[in-house]
Amino acid sequence: MDKCFPLRGFPLCLRGWLSVNLRAEVGRSRSFTFLRMLYGFLGPALMVSVAYMDPGNYGTDLQAGSAYGYRLAWAVWLASIMAIVLQYLSGKLGLASGSSLPELVARSIKRRSGVVGYWFASEVAIAATDLAEYLGTVLALNLLFGIPLIIASFIGAMDVLLIMSLSSRRFRTIEELFMILVGVISLGFFYLALTTTPNFTQAVHFSVVPSLPGQGALFVVVGIVGATVMPHTLFVHSYLTKNKLGSLEPVDKRRILRLHFVENMLLLGLAATVNVAILVVSAASIYPNPNPTIQQSFQVFADRFGRAVAVVFALTLLASGLSSSTTGTIAGQAVMEGMLGVKVNPWVRRLVTRFINVFITTIVLLLGLNPLGVLVYSQVILSILIPLPLYPLLYYTARRKFMGEFVNRNYTTFAAILCAVVITAFNAYLILGA
Repeated sequence: MDKCFPLRGFPLCLRGWLSVNLRAEVGRSRSFTFLRMLYGFLGPALMVSVAYMDPGNYGTDLQAGSAYGYRLAWAVWLASIMAIVLQYLSGKLGLASGSSLPELVARSIKRRSGVVGYWFASEVAIAATDLAEYLGTVLALNLLFGIPLIIASFIGAMDVLLIMSLSSRRFRTIEELFMILVGVISLGFFYLALTTTPNFTQAVHFSVVPSLPGQGALFVVVGIVGATVMPHTLFVHSYLTKNKLGSLEPVDKRRILRLHFVENMLLLGLAATVNVAILVVSAASIYPNPNPTIQQSFQVFADRFGRAVAVVFALTLLASGLSSSTTGTIAGQAVMEGMLGVKVNPWVRRLVTRFINVFITTIVLLLGLNPLGVLVYSQVILSILIPLPLYPLLYYTARRKFMGEFVNRNYTTFAAILCAVVITAFNAYLILGA
């Protein structure tokens, strides 16, 4: 017979009390264990999320908000949802197959000339990404310290020293530094979103009600897609998860896949929110201005909301440029090693890429072109190049030959194909309309 005790007029059986508390303790223990494992796994989606908050996103989201107000908020959410689906597949591919997407592509293309051609096209996409990241660093230096853009373009090239010094450290150290940088960018823009007092009713309305006010808006929407669903991140996520799996103690792959799912949802969801915040801040403070410069945007922030708000904006841009450049470098290494089987000294690779972009940026500045406009154009190029990793990713993750028991379920494949159709349709409509 259970021994019972009264508690505020209700009988409480000792056996029942022990059972309830034991289950609660086990639940807390399991939650703590899961969180500890999640922290240990944290890294692949973290590094990818930085690329989703890079200067290319700044450029397209600022352009969208300043030219069209809140009316393109839906495009940011749509691009972010597609990115979450596709990045999940890329990371899962690395975990399930033990190979990166570039490695699988190289094995599938029989002719060496075909592999080289595919690699070259992939490098174009990575170079376009790096151009946006480098421009972001240059613009941030100009805004923060008043350094002329030409001089800032050469100073900005020295970020190669920072990136390469990081690459010589433990990879976990880089991941932990990225946690700080993601925090800086996120808190900075949430602060800006609250300070600039946007119209949240309109922001929510146009987040769920699509609007496409003209051909110019379509161009910006394609830029938003290219800035969000980026070719290099689809390549590199599989590389990062493959390496992360190798660094962990032997553990159930299903559990690791759950960790990957949670990390992907949390961090890319955060990146999506930051991107919407950029558009909202732009719509609240710069609209209507169809073709703003980054300097004009900075000055508007300073005049309307104070110098501190403008400085926060510039600091988030600087953190974005530096951190996303590191992700771009890792992506370049993954593509070159996976497709060509060639390991190039990271210093050499970074110096060559940076030299090309210093040359391009100098020409842009000497011609008096708007760097913010160049950012948007570079992201449109990225959108057109998305099929390079996208179509192979859909093929491999839907085949048991590569994925084993982790092959996509039908609804996952359907969602991924739908993303591919939407991206292809936007690109085709823009190209044919142009």
